[in-house]
Amino acid sequence: MNNLKSLFDYSFSIVILLLSIFPLLVFSLLIIVTTKKSPFFKQQRIGRDKRKFYIYKLRTMKGEYKSSITTSKMEITTLGRFLRKYKWDEIPQVINILKGEMSWVGPRPDVPGYADQLFGEDEIILTVKPGITGPAQIKYRNEEELLSNHPDPIKYNDEVLWKDKVEINKKYVKDWSLGKDLKYLFQTFFK
Repeated sequence: MNNLKSLFDYSFSIVILLLSIFPLLVFSLLIIVTTKKSPFFKQQRIGRDKRKFYIYKLRTMKGEYKSSITTSKMEITTLGRFLRKYKWDEIPQVINILKGEMSWVGPRPDVPGYADQLFGEDEIILTVKPGITGPAQIKYRNEEELLSNHPDPIKYNDEVLWKDKVEINKKYVKDWSLGKDLKYLFQTFFK
């Protein structure tokens, strides 16, 4: 699994980086103008073997960062909505892939307090690099909406969504294939 997956990750990342350099520069300038902040957002996440690393994204919101679960106190910019809809905000994670911290497909890396608390057979999730996308990410592509519409989003995340994502991600690791990774990439970008 590791050699084939790594070869695909690095090769695809270089192609995507070369194809997206100009749009990323344009988006970065627009983000600076609309938010008056750095175009890049970084946040600590838990990766393979419980190692901490910083994930990179294009900034899509302005306002003050209040919670790692919901973004209800922040305002998504018009440009941010576009970037999120077409997944452009995720492209800087190509750097995470080239640094060996992430993969294109895998369990989504969580903030401290979740994946680093896994134990027993659930820890299988931490034996692989986290991904930009994966089956749990696809199932819960409307996660932000689900959480913002719930009266207790943190409880709902912890007791319902997180538990289901752990089960989905365990199955992903156990049943991995390059064909499935390609399917998840297709579903992420074209559905």
